[in-house]
Amino acid sequence: MGRSIAIDGPAGAGKSTIAKSVAQSLGYIYVDTGAMYRAIALYFLEENVDIDSESEVKEACDAIDINIGYEGGIQQVYLNDENVTERIRTPEVSKRASITSANPKVREKLLSLQQNLAKANDVIMDGRDIGTTVLPNADLKIFLTASVKTRAKRRYDELVKKGEKVDLESIEEDIKKRDKQDMTREISPLAQAEDAVLVDTSELDPTEVRDKILALYNKKS
Repeated sequence: MGRSIAIDGPAGAGKSTIAKSVAQSLGYIYVDTGAMYRAIALYFLEENVDIDSESEVKEACDAIDINIGYEGGIQQVYLNDENVTERIRTPEVSKRASITSANPKVREKLLSLQQNLAKANDVIMDGRDIGTTVLPNADLKIFLTASVKTRAKRRYDELVKKGEKVDLESIEEDIKKRDKQDMTREISPLAQAEDAVLVDTSELDPTEVRDKILALYNKKS
């Protein structure tokens, strides 16, 4: 059984950035759960799986295996032993992933794959339900958050840097809607696990957040 850290929280709290940084510091595998959902979406696309057909979805899920590995320090995603790291980043796959990820059979499949990864490796996972559903026995659970204004500003700055024209107020409204959707969805809603440590990143930079989580983890080790 590997060691594990679960990081949950709302959109824009910096979960992926922090999880990758902590994983690198500890030499653990960062499990990109979003990439795993994309890999399933890719399979469904290429095999023309009808998401509305329970039998087709079950058959597809039974045929899928996903693993996370590293080449030259860069994370790679393998679908049935084939490296699909680049192929899962297309707009078409992103669009399909938002649909397939809501399917209970797909979520059940991913839950099994993620838990198996955690049994075989020392891992860090981030998401919406890692501490509550995926890794309920994680060695450390973090609920990472930040104010809506802070998260909106981070997203705004990120998009402006890419040369996109965006409106800060619209981004704030989108984040509020996303929070409500995540917290009220029927399957595995966003919630802080009872034994999770709340870490507010509003006034902290990524290095400070990483060091805080490492300190918390070292106390438990």
